Amino acid sequence: MTADLFDAAAMYEDDYLHFFAKGAAPTHGPLVGTAHSDAAGLVWGLLGLEPGMSVLDVGCGHGVMARALAARGCRVTGLDSSAVFLDRAGRDGAADIDYVLGDMRALPDWTDRFDRVVNWNTAFGYFDDDTNRAVLREMARVLRPGGRIAMDLDNLVKFLASYTPSRVTAALDNGDMLVDRHHLDPLTGRFEVERTVIRDGRTRTLVFLKRLFGFPELRDWFGEAGFGAVGGFGEDGKGLTAEHHRMVVTAALQ
Repeated sequence: MTADLFDAAAMYEDDYLHFFAKGAAPTHGPLVGTAHSDAAGLVWGLLGLEPGMSVLDVGCGHGVMARALAARGCRVTGLDSSAVFLDRAGRDGAADIDYVLGDMRALPDWTDRFDRVVNWNTAFGYFDDDTNRAVLREMARVLRPGGRIAMDLDNLVKFLASYTPSRVTAALDNGDMLVDRHHLDPLTGRFEVERTVIRDGRTRTLVFLKRLFGFPELRDWFGEAGFGAVGGFGEDGKGLTAEHHRMVVTAALQ
């Protein structure tokens, strides 16, 4: 397994939940907040979900999507690498969801187990490119033949058009805030962030990054991983345009 490009444990922990767990979905680019008004409904329609289907939420975080799909009748497994997030997910209800601590680079022995895979809220692209491609192959491995996937990412075109070198990403009424400095590396396609966390009068700094994708590139990656019928949509479920904040990629396992 390749080495991590940043300390994910330092990023996805209690401070993150302090700012984002109550509904303000993070987007690590210029857009503040989420562009999805009904993310579960969007996934339900794009993937043709039905009650009783088995769904794997890869990078489930604190369980927002997992709970929403379980409430609609799906049998949901949520996988995340953050024990802090999974503990919060378990405490927030929906006890029938199977939460698993794991790494998307090496999913458990779930070959051909799931009808659908969901990878939501920019939970892809945190490794080197060879490893990112391997993650797609892992997602394909755990899907049944004909199974489908939906992945939600920043829309690169909109992201670049509204790029800023820094911003206050989150600010609470008590003075707690996240302040980010941004750097785009055109050689790697990575968006790098130096984040200062200000909470209860204390500060700390961390660094994280993610890979930015245009649709044609990601379409080709999906094809290499064994998927076909790759489609691109915006946050409203319509065909992807330059004005959409989000890019939702769907595909079916061939």
